[in-house]
Amino acid sequence: MTNPAASVVPQSLGAVRRRLTLWYAGTFLAILILLGLGIFVVITGRFDQELERSLGAATAGLVNAPRVSDVAKVGEYVGMSERMIVLLDTTGMPLSRVSLTWTRALAARAWREQQVVSMSHRAGPEEVLRAVARPLRALDGEGFVAVAVADEVEVEDRYRSLILQFATAAAVAVLLVAVGGGLVARQSMVPAERAFAHMRRFMADAAHELRTPVSVVRARAGVALQRERSATEYVDVLASIDREAERIGHVVDDLLTLARADAGERPIEFRRVFLDDVMLEAVDAARALAASKAQSIEVGDFEEAPVLGDPELLRQLVLIVLDNAIKYTPREGMITIGVRAAGPRAVLVVSDTGVGIPVDHLPHIFERFYRGDAARTRPDSTDTLSEGAGLGLAIAQWITERHRGTVNIESLVHRGTAVTVSLPLAR
Repeated sequence: MTNPAASVVPQSLGAVRRRLTLWYAGTFLAILILLGLGIFVVITGRFDQELERSLGAATAGLVNAPRVSDVAKVGEYVGMSERMIVLLDTTGMPLSRVSLTWTRALAARAWREQQVVSMSHRAGPEEVLRAVARPLRALDGEGFVAVAVADEVEVEDRYRSLILQFATAAAVAVLLVAVGGGLVARQSMVPAERAFAHMRRFMADAAHELRTPVSVVRARAGVALQRERSATEYVDVLASIDREAERIGHVVDDLLTLARADAGERPIEFRRVFLDDVMLEAVDAARALAASKAQSIEVGDFEEAPVLGDPELLRQLVLIVLDNAIKYTPREGMITIGVRAAGPRAVLVVSDTGVGIPVDHLPHIFERFYRGDAARTRPDSTDTLSEGAGLGLAIAQWITERHRGTVNIESLVHRGTAVTVSLPLAR
Protein backbone atom coordinates (compact mmCIF):
# COMPACT_ATOMS: atom_id res chain seq x y z
CA MET A 1 0.00 0.00 0.00
CA THR A 2 1.41 3.40 -0.95
CA ASN A 3 2.09 5.86 1.83
CA PRO A 4 0.26 9.13 0.96
CA ALA A 5 2.82 11.21 2.85
CA ALA A 6 5.64 9.61 0.89
CA SER A 7 4.04 10.58 -2.43
CA VAL A 8 2.89 14.07 -1.41
CA VAL A 9 6.30 15.19 -0.16
CA PRO A 10 8.24 14.57 -3.43
CA GLN A 11 5.47 16.29 -5.40
CA SER A 12 5.63 19.33 -3.13
CA LEU A 13 9.43 19.42 -3.43
CA GLY A 14 9.12 19.20 -7.22
CA ALA A 15 6.73 22.16 -7.17
CA VAL A 16 9.19 24.11 -5.03
CA ARG A 17 11.99 23.33 -7.50
CA ARG A 18 9.86 24.54 -10.40
CA ARG A 19 8.96 27.73 -8.55
CA LEU A 20 12.61 28.41 -7.73
CA THR A 21 13.57 27.87 -11.37
CA LEU A 22 10.83 30.26 -12.52
CA TRP A 23 11.96 32.82 -9.94
CA TYR A 24 15.57 32.56 -11.14
CA ALA A 25 14.56 32.93 -14.80
CA GLY A 26 11.95 35.63 -14.09
CA THR A 27 14.34 37.69 -11.96
CA PHE A 28 17.07 37.47 -14.59
CA LEU A 29 14.61 38.40 -17.34
CA ALA A 30 13.46 41.43 -15.35
CA ILE A 31 17.09 42.47 -14.90
CA LEU A 32 17.72 42.13 -18.64
CA ILE A 33 14.60 44.15 -19.46
CA LEU A 34 15.64 46.93 -17.09
CA LEU A 35 19.17 46.81 -18.49
CA GLY A 36 17.84 46.98 -22.06
CA LEU A 37 15.57 49.91 -21.23
CA GLY A 38 18.46 51.69 -19.55
CA ILE A 39 20.71 51.14 -22.56
CA PHE A 40 17.91 52.32 -24.87
CA VAL A 41 17.40 55.52 -22.86
CA VAL A 42 21.16 56.21 -22.75
CA ILE A 43 21.59 55.62 -26.48
CA THR A 44 18.55 57.77 -27.28
CA GLY A 45 19.86 60.61 -25.11
CA ARG A 46 23.32 60.36 -26.61
CA PHE A 47 21.94 60.32 -30.14
CA ASP A 48 19.74 63.36 -29.48
CA GLN A 49 22.70 65.20 -27.99
CA GLU A 50 24.89 64.37 -30.98
CA LEU A 51 22.16 65.46 -33.41
CA GLU A 52 21.56 68.75 -31.62
CA ARG A 53 25.30 69.40 -31.44
CA SER A 54 25.60 68.74 -35.17
CA LEU A 55 22.68 71.05 -36.00
CA GLY A 56 23.97 73.70 -33.66
CA ALA A 57 27.35 73.59 -35.39
CA ALA A 58 25.61 74.04 -38.76
CA THR A 59 24.01 77.32 -37.63
CA ALA A 60 27.14 78.54 -35.88
CA GLY A 61 28.80 79.01 -39.28
CA LEU A 62 26.50 81.97 -39.95
CA VAL A 63 27.59 83.99 -36.92
CA ASN A 64 29.88 86.34 -38.90
CA ALA A 65 27.55 86.96 -41.84
CA PRO A 66 28.02 90.63 -42.97
CA ARG A 67 24.39 91.11 -44.03
CA VAL A 68 21.22 89.09 -43.85
CA SER A 69 20.87 89.30 -47.62
CA ASP A 70 24.18 87.48 -47.96
CA VAL A 71 22.76 84.37 -46.31
CA ALA A 72 19.15 84.71 -47.41
CA LYS A 73 19.63 82.19 -50.20
CA VAL A 74 20.91 79.47 -47.83
CA GLY A 75 18.54 76.53 -47.77
CA GLU A 76 20.21 73.45 -49.09
CA TYR A 77 20.97 69.97 -47.92
CA VAL A 78 24.43 69.81 -46.43
CA GLY A 79 26.45 67.27 -44.53
CA MET A 80 25.14 64.04 -43.11
CA SER A 81 21.64 63.22 -41.97
CA GLU A 82 20.19 65.39 -44.76
CA ARG A 83 20.68 68.56 -42.76
CA MET A 84 18.83 71.70 -44.00
CA ILE A 85 19.17 75.30 -42.86
CA VAL A 86 16.19 77.68 -42.87
CA LEU A 87 16.53 81.44 -42.26
CA LEU A 88 13.74 83.43 -40.64
CA ASP A 89 13.44 86.98 -39.40
CA THR A 90 12.90 87.91 -35.78
CA THR A 91 9.14 87.47 -36.11
CA GLY A 92 9.36 84.00 -37.63
CA MET A 93 8.82 85.01 -41.27
CA PRO A 94 10.99 83.14 -43.80
CA LEU A 95 14.01 84.87 -45.36
CA SER A 96 15.33 81.99 -47.44
CA ARG A 97 13.78 80.30 -50.44
CA VAL A 98 13.27 77.17 -48.35
CA SER A 99 10.52 77.59 -45.80
CA LEU A 100 9.00 75.26 -43.19
CA THR A 101 5.88 76.63 -41.58
CA TRP A 102 6.26 74.68 -38.32
CA THR A 103 9.67 76.32 -37.69
CA ARG A 104 8.22 79.86 -37.41
CA ALA A 105 7.12 79.52 -33.79
CA LEU A 106 10.48 77.99 -32.89
CA ALA A 107 12.34 80.90 -34.55
CA ALA A 108 10.22 83.50 -32.80
CA ARG A 109 10.84 81.78 -29.46
CA ALA A 110 14.59 81.60 -30.06
CA TRP A 111 14.74 85.35 -30.82
CA ARG A 112 12.51 86.17 -27.87
CA GLU A 113 14.58 84.12 -25.42
CA GLN A 114 17.86 84.97 -27.14
CA GLN A 115 19.16 81.44 -26.81
CA VAL A 116 19.44 78.25 -28.82
CA VAL A 117 16.23 76.21 -28.63
CA SER A 118 15.20 72.93 -30.22
CA MET A 119 12.13 70.83 -30.92
CA SER A 120 10.99 67.66 -32.70
CA HIS A 121 8.26 67.65 -35.31
CA ARG A 122 6.47 64.61 -36.72
CA ALA A 123 6.16 65.26 -40.42
CA GLY A 124 4.60 61.90 -41.24
CA PRO A 125 3.78 58.45 -39.83
CA GLU A 126 7.43 57.38 -40.02
CA GLU A 127 9.21 60.74 -40.34
CA VAL A 128 10.36 62.85 -37.40
CA LEU A 129 12.31 66.09 -37.94
CA ARG A 130 14.61 67.68 -35.42
CA ALA A 131 15.14 71.46 -35.49
CA VAL A 132 17.62 73.68 -33.67
CA ALA A 133 17.06 77.47 -33.83
CA ARG A 134 19.87 79.95 -33.11
CA PRO A 135 19.28 83.76 -32.86
CA LEU A 136 21.95 85.70 -34.84
CA ARG A 137 22.89 89.25 -35.92
CA ALA A 138 24.62 90.18 -39.09
CA LEU A 139 27.58 92.56 -38.98
CA ASP A 140 25.28 95.37 -40.07
CA GLY A 141 23.20 94.82 -36.92
CA GLU A 142 20.16 93.25 -38.51
CA GLY A 143 18.81 90.25 -36.58
CA PHE A 144 17.67 86.91 -37.96
CA VAL A 145 17.22 83.27 -36.81
CA ALA A 146 18.92 80.29 -38.39
CA VAL A 147 17.08 76.98 -37.99
CA ALA A 148 18.92 73.77 -38.81
CA VAL A 149 16.65 70.80 -39.58
CA ALA A 150 17.47 67.11 -40.02
CA ASP A 151 15.70 63.76 -40.02
CA GLU A 152 15.61 62.37 -36.53
CA VAL A 153 16.42 58.77 -37.32
CA GLU A 154 14.69 56.59 -34.74
CA VAL A 155 17.07 54.69 -32.51
CA GLU A 156 15.09 51.53 -33.24
CA ASP A 157 15.87 51.96 -36.96
CA ARG A 158 19.47 52.99 -36.48
CA TYR A 159 20.25 50.20 -34.07
CA ARG A 160 17.72 47.63 -35.25
CA SER A 161 20.36 44.92 -35.72
CA LEU A 162 21.92 45.73 -32.37
CA ILE A 163 18.55 45.54 -30.63
CA LEU A 164 17.83 42.25 -32.38
CA GLN A 165 21.19 40.85 -31.30
CA PHE A 166 20.61 42.00 -27.73
CA ALA A 167 17.15 40.41 -27.68
CA THR A 168 18.54 37.15 -29.05
CA ALA A 169 21.37 37.15 -26.51
CA ALA A 170 18.88 37.93 -23.74
CA ALA A 171 16.65 35.02 -24.79
CA VAL A 172 19.63 32.64 -24.81
CA ALA A 173 20.77 34.00 -21.44
CA VAL A 174 17.31 33.51 -19.93
CA LEU A 175 17.26 29.95 -21.26
CA LEU A 176 20.69 29.25 -19.77
CA VAL A 177 19.65 30.83 -16.48
CA ALA A 178 16.52 28.67 -16.46
CA VAL A 179 18.61 25.53 -16.98
CA GLY A 180 21.22 26.64 -14.46
CA GLY A 181 18.51 27.76 -12.05
CA GLY A 182 16.91 24.34 -12.32
CA LEU A 183 20.23 22.70 -11.44
CA VAL A 184 20.81 25.12 -8.56
CA ALA A 185 17.26 24.58 -7.30
CA ARG A 186 17.73 20.83 -7.49
CA GLN A 187 21.00 21.02 -5.55
CA SER A 188 19.59 23.47 -3.01
CA MET A 189 16.65 21.14 -2.40
CA VAL A 190 18.87 18.13 -1.67
CA PRO A 191 19.13 18.94 2.08
CA ALA A 192 15.36 19.45 2.23
CA GLU A 193 14.78 16.15 0.44
CA ARG A 194 17.09 14.42 2.88
CA ALA A 195 15.29 16.07 5.77
CA PHE A 196 11.92 14.94 4.42
CA ALA A 197 13.25 11.43 3.86
CA HIS A 198 14.65 11.43 7.37
CA MET A 199 11.32 12.67 8.70
CA ARG A 200 9.40 9.98 6.82
CA ARG A 201 11.73 7.29 8.10
CA PHE A 202 11.55 8.73 11.60
CA MET A 203 7.75 8.76 11.56
CA ALA A 204 7.55 5.25 10.14
CA ASP A 205 10.01 3.92 12.73
CA ALA A 206 8.21 5.73 15.54
CA ALA A 207 4.88 4.30 14.40
CA HIS A 208 6.44 0.83 14.21
CA GLU A 209 7.95 1.10 17.69
CA LEU A 210 4.68 2.29 19.21
CA ARG A 211 2.47 -0.11 17.28
CA THR A 212 3.93 -3.24 18.87
CA PRO A 213 3.38 -2.34 22.55
CA VAL A 214 -0.01 -0.81 21.77
CA SER A 215 -1.03 -4.00 19.97
CA VAL A 216 0.19 -6.04 22.94
CA VAL A 217 -1.81 -3.89 25.37
CA ARG A 218 -4.96 -4.18 23.28
CA ALA A 219 -4.54 -7.91 22.78
CA ARG A 220 -3.97 -8.66 26.46
CA ALA A 221 -6.82 -6.40 27.53
CA GLY A 222 -9.09 -8.04 24.95
CA VAL A 223 -8.19 -11.53 26.08
CA ALA A 224 -8.71 -10.56 29.73
CA LEU A 225 -12.19 -9.24 28.92
CA GLN A 226 -13.34 -12.33 27.04
CA ARG A 227 -14.28 -14.10 30.26
CA GLU A 228 -14.17 -13.65 33.97
CA ARG A 229 -10.83 -14.40 35.57
CA SER A 230 -9.43 -14.70 39.02
CA ALA A 231 -7.96 -11.74 40.83
CA THR A 232 -4.47 -13.18 40.35
CA GLU A 233 -4.98 -13.48 36.61
CA TYR A 234 -6.25 -9.89 36.41
CA VAL A 235 -3.20 -8.73 38.37
CA ASP A 236 -0.91 -10.53 35.91
CA VAL A 237 -2.67 -8.94 32.93
CA LEU A 238 -2.52 -5.47 34.49
CA ALA A 239 1.16 -5.93 35.33
CA SER A 240 1.85 -6.90 31.71
CA ILE A 241 -0.12 -3.89 30.46
CA ASP A 242 1.79 -1.67 32.90
CA ARG A 243 5.12 -2.89 31.51
CA GLU A 244 4.04 -2.17 27.95
CA ALA A 245 2.69 1.24 28.97
CA GLU A 246 6.01 2.00 30.61
CA ARG A 247 7.78 1.06 27.39
CA ILE A 248 5.45 3.32 25.41
CA GLY A 249 6.17 6.11 27.87
CA HIS A 250 9.93 5.70 27.40
CA VAL A 251 9.60 5.80 23.61
CA VAL A 252 7.38 8.89 23.77
CA ASP A 253 9.81 10.62 26.15
CA ASP A 254 12.73 9.86 23.84
CA LEU A 255 10.79 11.06 20.80
CA LEU A 256 9.89 14.27 22.60
CA THR A 257 13.52 14.81 23.59
CA LEU A 258 14.74 14.38 20.01
CA ALA A 259 11.93 16.54 18.61
CA ARG A 260 12.85 19.35 20.99
CA ALA A 261 16.51 18.86 20.16
CA ASP A 262 15.84 19.12 16.41
CA ALA A 263 13.72 22.24 16.94
CA GLY A 264 16.26 23.82 19.29
CA GLU A 265 13.58 24.09 21.97
CA ARG A 266 15.43 22.18 24.67
CA PRO A 267 17.06 24.86 26.85
CA ILE A 268 20.48 23.94 28.16
CA GLU A 269 21.76 25.45 31.38
CA PHE A 270 25.54 25.44 31.31
CA ARG A 271 27.26 25.62 34.64
CA ARG A 272 30.34 24.21 36.30
CA VAL A 273 29.69 20.60 37.25
CA PHE A 274 31.97 17.68 38.14
CA LEU A 275 31.64 14.79 35.72
CA ASP A 276 32.91 12.34 38.36
CA ASP A 277 30.03 13.28 40.68
CA VAL A 278 27.52 12.91 37.83
CA MET A 279 28.98 9.46 37.13
CA LEU A 280 28.50 8.33 40.77
CA GLU A 281 24.85 9.47 40.76
CA ALA A 282 24.19 7.59 37.53
CA VAL A 283 25.91 4.45 38.85
CA ASP A 284 23.72 4.47 41.97
CA ALA A 285 20.61 4.73 39.80
CA ALA A 286 21.76 1.93 37.45
CA ARG A 287 22.79 -0.58 40.12
CA ALA A 288 19.19 -1.71 40.59
CA LEU A 289 18.92 -2.54 36.87
CA ALA A 290 22.23 -4.39 36.97
CA ALA A 291 21.21 -6.29 40.10
CA SER A 292 18.12 -7.65 38.35
CA LYS A 293 20.49 -9.44 35.96
CA ALA A 294 23.06 -10.34 38.63
CA GLN A 295 25.56 -7.97 36.99
CA SER A 296 28.19 -5.95 38.77
CA ILE A 297 29.16 -2.33 38.10
CA GLU A 298 32.67 -1.39 39.11
CA VAL A 299 34.12 2.12 39.25
CA GLY A 300 37.60 2.27 37.79
CA ASP A 301 39.30 5.64 37.19
CA PHE A 302 37.92 8.30 39.48
CA GLU A 303 39.51 11.68 38.94
CA GLU A 304 38.14 15.14 39.53
CA ALA A 305 36.87 16.37 36.15
CA PRO A 306 35.03 19.73 36.14
CA VAL A 307 33.09 20.53 32.94
CA LEU A 308 30.66 23.19 31.79
CA GLY A 309 27.34 21.53 31.15
CA ASP A 310 23.75 20.80 32.05
CA PRO A 311 23.77 18.38 35.03
CA GLU A 312 20.46 16.79 34.04
CA LEU A 313 21.54 16.13 30.46
CA LEU A 314 24.96 14.84 31.53
CA ARG A 315 23.29 12.46 33.98
CA GLN A 316 20.98 11.28 31.19
CA LEU A 317 24.01 10.76 28.95
CA VAL A 318 25.76 8.53 31.50
CA LEU A 319 22.55 6.61 32.23
CA ILE A 320 21.98 5.93 28.52
CA VAL A 321 25.46 4.49 28.14
CA LEU A 322 25.09 2.42 31.32
CA ASP A 323 21.62 1.24 30.31
CA ASN A 324 22.97 0.00 26.96
CA ALA A 325 25.81 -1.79 28.69
CA ILE A 326 23.34 -3.54 31.02
CA LYS A 327 21.01 -4.48 28.14
CA TYR A 328 23.69 -6.10 26.02
CA THR A 329 25.65 -7.81 28.77
CA PRO A 330 24.66 -11.37 29.78
CA ARG A 331 23.65 -12.29 33.29
CA GLU A 332 26.44 -12.13 35.85
CA GLY A 333 28.46 -9.99 33.47
CA MET A 334 30.63 -7.04 34.46
CA ILE A 335 30.43 -3.35 33.61
CA THR A 336 33.26 -0.95 34.34
CA ILE A 337 32.97 2.84 34.41
CA GLY A 338 35.53 5.53 35.08
CA VAL A 339 36.28 9.23 34.68
CA ARG A 340 39.70 10.77 34.22
CA ALA A 341 41.22 14.08 33.14
CA ALA A 342 43.33 13.69 30.02
CA GLY A 343 45.01 16.96 29.12
CA PRO A 344 42.31 19.54 28.34
CA ARG A 345 39.54 16.91 28.21
CA ALA A 346 37.41 15.02 30.70
CA VAL A 347 37.04 11.41 29.57
CA LEU A 348 34.24 9.04 30.60
CA VAL A 349 34.71 5.36 29.68
CA VAL A 350 32.06 2.66 30.08
CA SER A 351 33.05 -0.89 29.09
CA ASP A 352 31.22 -4.16 29.37
CA THR A 353 31.62 -7.90 28.75
CA GLY A 354 28.54 -8.07 26.56
CA VAL A 355 27.71 -9.49 23.14
CA GLY A 356 29.52 -6.72 21.27
CA ILE A 357 28.58 -5.00 18.01
CA PRO A 358 29.45 -6.31 14.53
CA VAL A 359 31.85 -4.09 12.60
CA ASP A 360 29.33 -3.42 9.81
CA HIS A 361 26.84 -2.08 12.38
CA LEU A 362 29.18 0.39 14.07
CA PRO A 363 28.69 3.21 11.49
CA HIS A 364 24.91 3.11 12.09
CA ILE A 365 24.59 2.79 15.84
CA PHE A 366 23.88 6.51 16.34
CA GLU A 367 21.03 6.47 13.82
CA ARG A 368 17.58 6.78 15.29
CA PHE A 369 15.69 3.52 15.73
CA TYR A 370 18.67 1.55 14.47
CA ARG A 371 19.02 -1.86 16.05
CA GLY A 372 21.27 -4.46 14.52
CA ASP A 373 21.02 -8.22 14.63
CA ALA A 374 22.77 -8.27 17.97
CA ALA A 375 19.83 -6.40 19.46
CA ARG A 376 17.49 -9.19 18.38
CA THR A 377 19.65 -12.01 19.62
CA ARG A 378 21.14 -10.48 22.74
CA PRO A 379 20.91 -12.40 26.01
CA ASP A 380 17.73 -12.11 28.05
CA SER A 381 15.86 -10.81 24.99
CA THR A 382 12.59 -11.75 26.63
CA ASP A 383 13.29 -9.40 29.51
CA THR A 384 11.70 -5.96 29.38
CA LEU A 385 15.04 -4.45 30.33
CA SER A 386 16.54 -5.74 27.12
CA GLU A 387 13.99 -4.07 24.91
CA GLY A 388 14.52 -0.61 23.47
CA ALA A 389 13.54 1.65 20.61
CA GLY A 390 17.04 2.45 19.38
CA LEU A 391 16.86 6.12 20.37
CA GLY A 392 19.22 6.18 23.34
CA LEU A 393 22.50 6.56 21.47
CA ALA A 394 21.00 9.23 19.19
CA ILE A 395 20.10 11.22 22.32
CA ALA A 396 23.54 10.54 23.82
CA GLN A 397 25.24 11.85 20.67
CA TRP A 398 23.08 14.99 20.69
CA ILE A 399 23.89 15.69 24.35
CA THR A 400 27.60 15.16 23.71
CA GLU A 401 27.66 17.44 20.67
CA ARG A 402 25.78 20.19 22.51
CA HIS A 403 28.51 20.06 25.16
CA ARG A 404 31.22 20.37 22.45
CA GLY A 405 32.30 16.79 23.05
CA THR A 406 32.73 13.56 21.14
CA VAL A 407 31.50 10.02 21.68
CA ASN A 408 33.28 6.97 20.31
CA ILE A 409 32.41 3.29 20.46
CA GLU A 410 34.77 0.34 20.08
CA SER A 411 33.45 -3.20 20.13
CA LEU A 412 34.33 -6.83 19.46
CA VAL A 413 31.65 -9.45 18.94
CA HIS A 414 31.35 -11.74 22.00
CA ARG A 415 34.09 -9.74 23.72
CA GLY A 416 32.34 -6.56 24.78
CA THR A 417 31.97 -2.87 24.03
CA ALA A 418 33.71 0.29 25.25
CA VAL A 419 32.05 3.70 24.99
CA THR A 420 34.28 6.77 25.37
CA VAL A 421 32.81 10.24 25.91
CA SER A 422 35.20 13.20 25.81
CA LEU A 423 34.20 16.68 27.02
CA PRO A 424 36.23 19.91 27.43
CA LEU A 425 37.48 20.51 30.95
CA ALA A 426 36.26 23.68 32.65
CA ARG A 427 39.07 26.03 33.65
